[in-house]
Amino acid sequence: MEQQDRDVRYVKSLEKTIQNNHHYLKESVKDFQEMCRAVGPEKHVPTGIVVDIREMYKEIRNRLTEIKAIEQLLQGKYRQHYRRDSVRDKEVLEFGFVAKNCYSKFEHTMMQIEAIKRLKERPVRADHSGESLRWFRAKENQIAFIKNVRILSELDYELPPEKVGEERRDLVGSRTLTLFLFSGDSASLDRFQSQIQFREHDILERYGPEEVHGVLAHLRKVDPVELEKKFRQFMESQGLTKLKCLLLPIRSPKDLEGDLLRSVEAALHEMAEGELRTLAM
Repeated sequence: MEQQDRDVRYVKSLEKTIQNNHHYLKESVKDFQEMCRAVGPEKHVPTGIVVDIREMYKEIRNRLTEIKAIEQLLQGKYRQHYRRDSVRDKEVLEFGFVAKNCYSKFEHTMMQIEAIKRLKERPVRADHSGESLRWFRAKENQIAFIKNVRILSELDYELPPEKVGEERRDLVGSRTLTLFLFSGDSASLDRFQSQIQFREHDILERYGPEEVHGVLAHLRKVDPVELEKKFRQFMESQGLTKLKCLLLPIRSPKDLEGDLLRSVEAALHEMAEGELRTLAM
């Protein structure tokens, strides 16, 4: 009987720890959300805020881990003295999901900030960075595009000397981009935007009343002929055969050098209604 009393008291102390952690999470996850929301690519982010967010996430993870470990113990060795709180369990799971989601977005934003910083600090061999930005008008799309170009830059310029050889041949060209442009009547472009579906890193923007700009991010080499086929099939299936479609394969930042928009404008002027063309940069 004495052992049973000790077990009951021990279980209560463990449950108290869970309750304390649950209360901490209930208050802290709200604050954590607000702190993460305050971080944006176009905002000045003090170093102290970045440190605080990472430390707070670490503490949240520690509390969640402690709750999980205690519950495993209670549901195992002390299950005869423990009654689960399903509402609390559900809330703890939700806290973990929200915190992880916020932190992932925060780290993604920090990568974007770093990408912009590195691009500004990199010695410019040509004016392709300005041209790249001009492909989109919305700031958020410009930032996302910079990130895609940065990946190409790292593969093209930053491979360490010891990696040169077979590994370089495997890396260079494995990631590519395709810029695309649709030009035509506004109603057809509205229909195009409502029907097209993209993946996470692809970008689409209504550049003007009669023009749509976009970028496809490829994780492997893509045959331009096959890409043309897919675009043509989509246009025909959606009744968009009057639009002009221009594709620009980008294998390296070098392909963005020169006056990009002027080359595109000249090509569009030459194209007939409904024509699809791949422009070599």
